[in-house]
Amino acid sequence: MKVLLINTVCGIGSTGRICTDLAEQYINGGNEAVIAYGRGDVPDKYKRISKKFGGSFNIYFHAFYTRITDRHGFASKRATRELLEWAEKYNPDLLWLHNIHGYYINIKMLFDWIKSRPQMKVKWTLHDCWAFTGHCSYFTAVKCNRWKTHCSKCPQKREYPASYLADASKKNFTDKKEIFTGVKDMTLITPSHWLADLVSQSFLREYPIEVVYNTVDRSVFKPTPGDFREKYGLQNKKIILGVANVWSERKGLGDFLKLSEMLDDRYAIVLVGLTQKQKDALPSKIKGIVRTNDAKELAAIYTAADIFVNPSREETFGMTTVEALACGTKAVVYKGTACEEIAKSSGGIAVEQSVEALYNAITGQI
Repeated sequence: MKVLLINTVCGIGSTGRICTDLAEQYINGGNEAVIAYGRGDVPDKYKRISKKFGGSFNIYFHAFYTRITDRHGFASKRATRELLEWAEKYNPDLLWLHNIHGYYINIKMLFDWIKSRPQMKVKWTLHDCWAFTGHCSYFTAVKCNRWKTHCSKCPQKREYPASYLADASKKNFTDKKEIFTGVKDMTLITPSHWLADLVSQSFLREYPIEVVYNTVDRSVFKPTPGDFREKYGLQNKKIILGVANVWSERKGLGDFLKLSEMLDDRYAIVLVGLTQKQKDALPSKIKGIVRTNDAKELAAIYTAADIFVNPSREETFGMTTVEALACGTKAVVYKGTACEEIAKSSGGIAVEQSVEALYNAITGQI
């Protein structure tokens, strides 16, 4: 069997590592597998199973186009044509989609191609809610339910994928519904029952939905002794760790800043995944580390921490929480997201969405 996976990135970040794990499983089972991706660099060991298309100009133009028109997913025509011409020759038996947003692919061209191949089996893992809204990837924090009927006048127009001029959420919703429905043989996969419940209320409910928890490589994410404490001068501190691919208010960056003001000198907050600008702006009580794609290094950091905290207010799974737990570190998450589901299944703690609740849970545990 020939398998084609499509994702924003390959071998880096949570979704990129999920794709490479899946590809290797298929290959080890005697199948062919290739990952097509549009952004970033791929680790050397995955170059043999990857196909990059588009390029930096494609991404920048798609992002600019989105900022002006709010039509995210409708640019990148040349890059998508390049991909589809290659994919037609590759002739996959199974197409497995992951993130198809991220300024790199044209969703109409992609699904027109999919619908032209009714014999091809399709899977689509949804890592967020973007597929069934007119604009946003998440909506629970602003308590918006327009996606259940028809999006319009988006209250999060300036959130990812941000638009600074137009609000095309009504047209986007109409177009996505037409584009994404009507595929002959497609199964949707969600990493949590929380997200599956939302999908079942959307226009994607015509498809079968399977809940498959994301997994981590237990040969990498395991208790991993290292010199992290010595390297950063944290030998006598109680380390509170936060990790994210992209830090934002939604991910809880502001809550960590507030938390740092409440904790005494016995504690140290460490945040991994920051941009250099975010790192430079941190108060002295927080140790910032820029993004790392070295999974073994990350495992050592998880292991060194006394407790892992994921204060994300909108999360469809929470891969970093699973990684921390796999490394033997206690975890505290917010209720009302899929992180609650994941943490409770592995001995973690879920608290109400407030900094005070985080503080009480942390000081009660370490």
